[in-house]
Amino acid sequence: MSLKYLTAKLAQQIDEELMNQAGAFSIDQLMELAGLACAQALARVYDKKKYPNVLVCCGPGNQGGDGLVAARHLGMFGYTPTIFMPKPGSKDIYQRLKTQCDNMKIKTIPPSNDTSALREALTSSNVILDAIFGFSFKGPIRAPFDSALPLLSDSRLPIVSVDIPSGWDVEEGNVEGVGLQPDVLVSLTAPKLGVRSFRGRHFLGGRFIPKTLEDNFELNLPVYPGSDQIVELKE
Repeated sequence: MSLKYLTAKLAQQIDEELMNQAGAFSIDQLMELAGLACAQALARVYDKKKYPNVLVCCGPGNQGGDGLVAARHLGMFGYTPTIFMPKPGSKDIYQRLKTQCDNMKIKTIPPSNDTSALREALTSSNVILDAIFGFSFKGPIRAPFDSALPLLSDSRLPIVSVDIPSGWDVEEGNVEGVGLQPDVLVSLTAPKLGVRSFRGRHFLGGRFIPKTLEDNFELNLPVYPGSDQIVELKE
C-alpha cells in the first residue's frame, strides 16, 4: 500500500480529529512535536559546523508556531537561529513560544514592512527554514510576505520548508510560479497532494498519529527508524 497524499479538506479533517475529544491532543503538543521534527530534519541535512546560522521565517499562523518551536530546538542543538516574523500571531500560544525563544537568547528581526533588515540577515545566514504559509494558504501572497519571498528565493541559500513550500497551493503545487523552491521538505502528518512534483530531499515528520486515526484515514505511513522524529521518503 502506498503512502496517501492529502487534499486540503482531508488535512484539515485530520488536524481537527487529532484535537477533538477522540484524538485528545492539544495544539501545544502537536506544535512541539512538529517543530522538533523540522529542527531534526534540518540538522540531518545541514551540519551545524558548515551551516551554523539559520534564518527561521515564520508566518502568523500555526505554521509560524512550528517555526518558533524549531528555532528553539535548533538553538538547543547548537545552531544560531535568527527569527524573521514580520507579522507576529496574536494568539497567546505564539506569544509564549516567542518568549521561549527570547529566553534562549535567539535574535528576532523587529516586525516591519521594510525589507532592509531581512536583506541584512540573509547575508549572514547559511540556511533558511521556511515556516511562513501552511496547507490552508490561498493566494495571492500579501504584504509583508509578497516582498519577502522573492528575497528568500534570490538569496540562493538552501531552504528547508515546513509541510508545504510557502506560496504553493496545497493541492495544485507551485501553479502561480511565485512559491519558494526548497531543497528539503518536511511534510507533517502525511504529505499533501501539491508536493507530488517535489524532487528534493523529502522527510515525513510529526510522529504523533495514533494507530486508530492512521487506520481510519488509510494513511499507510512509513515506519520511523528507532527514536527518530523523521523518516526520509524515497521515490
